[in-house]
This record gives sequence, C-alpha cells and structure tokens, in this order.
Amino acid sequence: MRDEAVFYTPADGSPDTELRHIGLITLNRPDGRNSMTPELLDAFHRAAREARADAEARCVVITGRGSCFSAGADFRSQIQREDTGRPLMPHEKSFAMYQPFLAVLDIEVPVIGALNGHAVGGGFGLALVCDLRVANREAKYGANFARLGLHPGMAVTYILPRLVGLPRASELLYTGRLVRGAEAEAMGLVNRAVAGPAVLDEALSLAREIAANAPAAVRMMKRSILKNVGWDPRPAALDEAYAQAFTVATEDAREGMQALLDKRDPVFTGR
Repeated sequence: MRDEAVFYTPADGSPDTELRHIGLITLNRPDGRNSMTPELLDAFHRAAREARADAEARCVVITGRGSCFSAGADFRSQIQREDTGRPLMPHEKSFAMYQPFLAVLDIEVPVIGALNGHAVGGGFGLALVCDLRVANREAKYGANFARLGLHPGMAVTYILPRLVGLPRASELLYTGRLVRGAEAEAMGLVNRAVAGPAVLDEALSLAREIAANAPAAVRMMKRSILKNVGWDPRPAALDEAYAQAFTVATEDAREGMQALLDKRDPVFTGR
C-alpha cells in the first residue's frame, strides 16, 4: 500500500479492465481517521488536480482507508493555512483550509463518494461536494459544528438544504446530530447505503455504469445539470468562512473543541 496521505490511481492504472476509465482518490491516513491535516489537505489537492487532468477518466471515485471516510478537522493539528506568502485575514485562513476539498468541484466527470465509514464536519463537506454518494449503513454522517461552537464551512449550509430540504437540513445543522447511513439514504442524503465492506464495490459498480456511456455526453450532462440548478458552492463557502472565523475566536469554540478532545459534553456560555 502506498504511503502518501492521499493518492490518485489513474483511470488507466488498474490491472482490472472493468475499472478502466475510473479514477480513484484514496484518503490514506487510517490511523488518524483520515482527518484534515496540512499533509492530507496538500496531498488531496494534488490528487484532485491529477483526477481533473486525467483524460482517460470518465468517472472518479473518492474513498478512505480504515473505519472513517474522514473525521473532519484534526484539532491537534494547525490546519488553518498561513503559508501563502502573505498574512491572511481570519476568514481567508478558514476558506483556504477547505480549498483542497473544494477542488472536487473542478472535476468535469461525475464524482462518487464511496463513504466507507464516518464522515463528520469537514469530512462530511467532502462527501457533499461529490455528485453521488454510497454510504456505509452503520457509519455516522453529519455536520457537528454546532456542538463544537463553530459555524459550518465548505458550503455545508448551501449544499445540505438542496439535498434533503430546508426543514431536515435545519434540524441537522442546529442540533449537530449525526445520522447513520441507513437514515441518510432514507432522507435522500446519499444515493444508497450498503454494508460497510461492500461500499467501495457498490460505488465502483455505479462508476462502471457511468463509464460505459458516451463520455462527452456525460460530461456535458453534468455541466447542464449543475447549471440548471444554479449550483455554485464556492461563493457560499467564502461567505461561511467569515462566520466560521468569527466563531473560531469565541470562548465557546475553544470549549467545544477541548470537550471533543476530552471526550466530554461541552458547557457553552454564549461568549
């Protein structure tokens, strides 16, 4: 197994002829629950660029190794980016943190999230920017930002209502509740939920169906679908970055993140 934090397997790189024309991005920090660290984010950005440039790819699948698809931000790591050559404003740091995952939006072919395990916070955001999602029936999915004293990022408040409707999205965001894959399927958050060991195979089966079709037609279809629904998550992600940067500086955010690390319930004061 390769040792990169994230790697891309090109669409013509598989010895299995049934997987030709299918690119695969693999999050490869299973011991760290594929959480967001500078190393993983930089590697993901490179992998997304490789996927976009892969002329043989007709569909791209994103998955993770281990028990998590991605547990979101690693609060033991400095993930708000500051290495851009100039000082960044607080909202710019928040936005820059999500830009590698947002690079999925630049991939012109359909992208399937093979959500092998839990996808929480920023990891849930990564699942949402995929075009299709296959979930693990028993894994947990959701945006737990409210329980951390934080505003969501990565356009979660833009995408989630468009997938499950305003009332359900509001409930999930205000409570920070996580849902199992089976419930995620029932509410339309994922296309299908299967047993954990079958997630990648199910996603690849779906990818094969897509890759068997005329590639130019499918690429243009994706473009038309997104245009016709007014799909434009990036401005929303930038707007969210201002709110997230404000909440990051609060006492409640410090309490929420520390409580998560301490594995206890937070005590919020509104400060």
